[in-house]
Parts: sequence; C-alpha cells; structure tokens
Amino acid sequence: MDDQRKQMEEQIIESYKRDEEMMILVFAQWCVNNKLDPHALYLQAYPQQENNAALHHALSLTVSEEEAGFISNDTVLGVLSLYSNDDLAFVVTEAIAERASLEGNNE
Repeated sequence: MDDQRKQMEEQIIESYKRDEEMMILVFAQWCVNNKLDPHALYLQAYPQQENNAALHHALSLTVSEEEAGFISNDTVLGVLSLYSNDDLAFVVTEAIAERASLEGNNE
C-alpha cells in the first residue's frame, strides 16, 4: 500500500510540475506577443531567481508573435492566479497598465 501511495504522490508532483511549466510558457509567450522581455519581468517579481531553469526552458519554446496564438491579458493573469503566482501577476498587471497608458498617449 505504501508503494502505491508513494507512486500516486510522485504522479501528482510530476503533473503539477508539467502544469507549472505550462504556466511559465503562457507567461513567456504572452510577453513575446506583447513585445515585453519575459526575463526582465520575471526578475522584477523574483530578483533572487536570476537563473530560473523553468523560465529558460519556456523561453526556448516560445515562437514569434506571428506564429503564436493570441493570449489575452485575462488569460495570462488567470493562469498566474491558478498557481497563486501573485508576485508575477502584480508585475504583469503593472506592465499591462503601462502599455495601456502608452497606447493612450499615442492616440
């Protein structure tokens, strides 16, 4: 019974890691789509994680804005909130507000 329980726990952990990687990929692709530097935004939220392996991996998987599907602001914020990634969601919210302010000034 302990082996089965341990195996189940390992499967849950692996599933969470895959989902977390997908969350980081959504964030990174949203940044690319919006001409923002994902690494710089991530460091604003987590300055102690300069060499985050999951972020580097996600960045290697991003594609150009033209190749990517649309990712709305609500989608990226929703995905971040699913993982209680409040620090990064705050930085993303600030970037959205700054971009909206700049677009408003260009009209």
